[in-house]
Amino acid sequence: MTDDARAALARRVDGLLRTVPDFPEPGVQFRDIMPLLADAEAFAEVVAALVADAPGPVDLVAGMEARGFLLAAPVATALGAGVVPVRKAGKLPGPVASATYDLEYGSATVEVQPFTVRHGARVLVVDDVLATGGTAAATVDLLERCGAEVVGLSFLVELEAQAGRALLSGHRVSALLTL
Repeated sequence: MTDDARAALARRVDGLLRTVPDFPEPGVQFRDIMPLLADAEAFAEVVAALVADAPGPVDLVAGMEARGFLLAAPVATALGAGVVPVRKAGKLPGPVASATYDLEYGSATVEVQPFTVRHGARVLVVDDVLATGGTAAATVDLLERCGAEVVGLSFLVELEAQAGRALLSGHRVSALLTL
């Protein structure tokens, strides 16, 4: 994808995002990607851009709950890779591995089924928004403890002021749109 095409897609994505103030907590500016997902052409272009950003061969694509699932599955299919959901605590039958982290509005725990992550697997982590980086950092930690090699993290949107990239130091991070 050329730089011009990527910039045009970023503008299109920006136009399709909806900002919802005070959701899910007062003071949080929620970035709603549902209008983008409902636009078949824009969604296909986003998936193609995420695939183009993939760093070499990938064995698994890990999607973070919940909107990350919607991006990870088509990216994994296009890459010929498996998909692993990174779920909120209590959503997967055991055994599970877990990691707890802080959010901008509380704390949470994510889990994976460790038997779905082959030791040495090259994993691309995908999600819709990189904000404070807590969810992404916990996901990286969790996957690495399961024996995976996290080869990159791809986001639809990065909220630069939240400085989430700082928690992912040492990992390849890309975002289609930076706000």
